[in-house]
Amino acid sequence: MENKDRYYHALIENNGQLNEIDLGEKFGLDENETREIIIQLLSEHKIEYKNHRACHYCLMNSRKRKNRRR
Repeated sequence: MENKDRYYHALIENNGQLNEIDLGEKFGLDENETREIIIQLLSEHKIEYKNHRACHYCLMNSRKRKNRRR
């Protein structure tokens, strides 16, 4: 859980500069751990799959997040 929060905040600060796997490696996560965290964040509707510079994921718009909760 701690790794997920760290990764999520790093994704926000990263702003698409590093790809998702390299960003995870920056925190000592291997590829499988990084993919598990991405799956969790996708299921929580915190991120979405979208080409955003080097990264394939970006933060979900707050408006979209609110509509999915209904």
